[in-house]
Amino acid sequence: MRTRFAPSPTGPLHFGSVRTALFGWLAARHSGGSFVLRIEDTDQERYIPGSEALIVETLNWLGLEWDEGPEKDGPHDPYVQSLRIELYQEWADQLVQRGAAYWCTCAPARLAAMREEQRRHSQPTRYDRRCLGRQDEVAAERAQGQPAVLRLRMPDGTTEWDDVIRGRVVFDNKDIDDQVLLKSDGFPTYHLAVVVDDHVMDITHVIRSDEWIPSTPKHLAVYQALEWVPPYFAHVPAVLGPDGLKLSKRRGARNVLDYGELGYVPAAIVNAMALLGWSSGTEAEVFTLQELVERFTLDRIHAAPAVFDPRRLDDLNGVHIRRMDTEDLVHALEFHLPGTSLETRRRLVPMLRERMVTLADAKHLAAPLLDGVAPDQADFPPKGVEPAVARAMLDACIDAVAAGMLEHEDDLLERLRETAKQHAAKVGAAFRVLYVAVLGEPSGVPVIQAMAFLGSDRALERLRAARARLG
Repeated sequence: MRTRFAPSPTGPLHFGSVRTALFGWLAARHSGGSFVLRIEDTDQERYIPGSEALIVETLNWLGLEWDEGPEKDGPHDPYVQSLRIELYQEWADQLVQRGAAYWCTCAPARLAAMREEQRRHSQPTRYDRRCLGRQDEVAAERAQGQPAVLRLRMPDGTTEWDDVIRGRVVFDNKDIDDQVLLKSDGFPTYHLAVVVDDHVMDITHVIRSDEWIPSTPKHLAVYQALEWVPPYFAHVPAVLGPDGLKLSKRRGARNVLDYGELGYVPAAIVNAMALLGWSSGTEAEVFTLQELVERFTLDRIHAAPAVFDPRRLDDLNGVHIRRMDTEDLVHALEFHLPGTSLETRRRLVPMLRERMVTLADAKHLAAPLLDGVAPDQADFPPKGVEPAVARAMLDACIDAVAAGMLEHEDDLLERLRETAKQHAAKVGAAFRVLYVAVLGEPSGVPVIQAMAFLGSDRALERLRAARARLG
């Protein structure tokens, strides 16, 4: 199987488009095939400088390496469409010679008036083929320098194909416009370039968004005219936001790389994307990239739109953080804990790992340990804890830490639990006293580990300050 991801360099990649890339990548890897990255930049008006670099960076960050494409030599170089213009023009000439395409010199004003008239009569807006019957005149006009576009001549009848995801799809060709294949500047439109490239690059399975279903008859017409065997088509469902509307760049969908800055890890992003429209056939939802490769098949993709749930991503992110190799996590936290040393982060990771939903949570969780400033103990004792219980917990903790028990955390934990029970207090509520005293909040990293990180002197300073407030 040879699949491809062919993004347009019109800005950073968002969740929906990368989900399509992931499905193509997984399908290729599962079959032992190849994955091609191709940059489709023929729409120069929408081109945004630097977008190609963002595409490459995004896929590399997610671990979706390609076999052929930019930065990877391959038999079909170059993999950027604007560098392949002559190839498209050659095949466009073939379409003209075979009677499958024709030149059109209609001015934009005429086309606008034509469409307005069609709308006024509630007719489909499509080209009226005025130039099809006057090709000699069109040739003379082109010779005189008049701008012209090349249009596909849609054949009569119907177009049908078996979509891998949606089954049999049928279109009546009379409802399909004669699509422009070459623009007046000589650049191909998507509809010509995509067919030529998919054929020349031996793509076996075209996996793309379902928004391209109405265009597929046009593409199949080009395949038919050039006597090429078309690939299999798999049109994946749209990704909707929590509001039920399509997730897209135009509606403010977040750049995938932004998720990295917000503390999401690649494994969780990939995991969440895979579950948007695909089912493993089991109750399991947490997968590594390799596990997805082993399980993924196109026939398990659903046709119905998939809803992106940020809460599900949060849950998966927390799971994957807890599964990370310790050293990988230490290095990953450098961005979120700037100025900390490797050794400091190694000491923090055991406390942070279980409590982070995103890596960005490390900043807040670690702040009471790194700032060097005693936390705010304004609300003390914490709500729901009797002063007598607070005094007992602090006295017991101060005595134990002063006696060197931070070196025996389990023993210290047991002593404090016994103190809470002796005063008929709930253990969780009683421990909130220590959390507020040491960390300034009723929850956070494990308080005994936090005191060990601070060291006996700093821990005692905070405990005694809290005790002094109680009198």
